[in-house]
Amino acid sequence: MPSRFSLLKAAIIAVPFALSACVKPSETAMDTPKATASTKAPTIDTPPMRWDHRPEADLWTASALNALRSHGGVLPRVVPADIDTWCPGYRDASQEDREAFWVGLVSALAKHESTWNPSAVGGGGLWYGLVQIAPPTASSYGCKARSGSALKNGADNVSCAIRIMARTVARDGVVSRGMRGVAADWGPFHSSSKRADMIAWTSAQPFCQAKPKSASAQVLDFLKADG
Repeated sequence: MPSRFSLLKAAIIAVPFALSACVKPSETAMDTPKATASTKAPTIDTPPMRWDHRPEADLWTASALNALRSHGGVLPRVVPADIDTWCPGYRDASQEDREAFWVGLVSALAKHESTWNPSAVGGGGLWYGLVQIAPPTASSYGCKARSGSALKNGADNVSCAIRIMARTVARDGVVSRGMRGVAADWGPFHSSSKRADMIAWTSAQPFCQAKPKSASAQVLDFLKADG
């Protein structure tokens, strides 16, 4: 039986082409846009995300996964010191499940930053898009989207978020402990209730559940402990 990502792997290659069909930054975006031929992502098999009720969900997920396999590639290789709190099965998880966690974290963060509204603007015009990124911040990290209008493109916004997280998590070695890592750039992590809400969601997802070890892995663990 094919894995849940088997269709997604092929689809991610086509993400740049899918993104080219999205609304241009210069065009006016509605607060709650309806899905059209230009905003619908291809039908692909994606892991469960907190924005799955949105018509653009598959496109956002595919864009974030594409980022994790390019400029954000360090994230799935990092094992943050506080990861057991956020994703109990992460340490022994597959590459695909680790990637799913980071996308899931972005989708959970977007709830508190914009209620999944890609056109959201906060701070009197300071922060834009799904996870409320400031244009100067996007520029300093080398994101593709560097203006307020460009950051309203949901796919580019989450791709930029992955780029930022790849730098800060690798630098600090944590997801949010001590208000470092991802918490260094996003306010919801500083709220105990919002942080608890995000933790409750990510830790309950199938990609964060501990998987039974194979017999060979159990033997290796026994030999290591015995030796």
